[in-house]
Amino acid sequence: MKNRIWRCILVAVLLSPLGLLGLNDLHAALFTPRASLPVAMTQAVKVGDVVFTREPYYLLRKVADASGGWTNHVGIVIDTSGAEPLVAESKVPRSVITPLSRFVGRSEAGYVAIRRPLQALSSEEESRLAAAAHARMGRWYDLGFNLHSSGQFCSKLVYESLLAATGESIGAVSNFETLLHQRPDVPLAFWRVWYLGQIPWARETVTPDSQYTSAALTTVYDASQNTRVSHTKRGI
Repeated sequence: MKNRIWRCILVAVLLSPLGLLGLNDLHAALFTPRASLPVAMTQAVKVGDVVFTREPYYLLRKVADASGGWTNHVGIVIDTSGAEPLVAESKVPRSVITPLSRFVGRSEAGYVAIRRPLQALSSEEESRLAAAAHARMGRWYDLGFNLHSSGQFCSKLVYESLLAATGESIGAVSNFETLLHQRPDVPLAFWRVWYLGQIPWARETVTPDSQYTSAALTTVYDASQNTRVSHTKRGI
């Protein structure tokens, strides 16, 4: 409990000034911009699709660095019946449901990819997915990235929701020792500070990048190498 309190204090100290370092970070923190989504994307999206983005926050950039990929945030489509698809996501401070345009709108340079389970979800599985995601709404974000904690983080929500709906595990479960030692070029100083000097090497987690590269998903749309998705200047 004491460690958790100190971690929260550390987060406040680290993230508050870092979020103000650039106008993009400040805008993303204070507003929720929409993205102008290609028609091909919105028409193709189905319930169960996993949406990958890259958010501009310092901590999430470190997550991407540690996993060796471009993506640092992920959500899952749970409803396509309305004006636009709805995405369940875990973000600071709690899990929420977000319209797809706002979810994509927070991504740096319009980077976004959508991947789909190889086996199409049945209507029953779609219902189970929505129920599993809704059951996780409002949970506090786990800044320790512990797959087995009571909290949530983005890739954990996707992992658990699809597992509950289909019985399929999406993304590689890995401990911190394996994950960080796979990237010897990544300095450990940040993570030592983040975990108050004691990196939990045996702790298991799942990363957005391991889901992005998962062989259990097929790519529907991928703009991770260009800027085809543009942002509009619309606030809350």
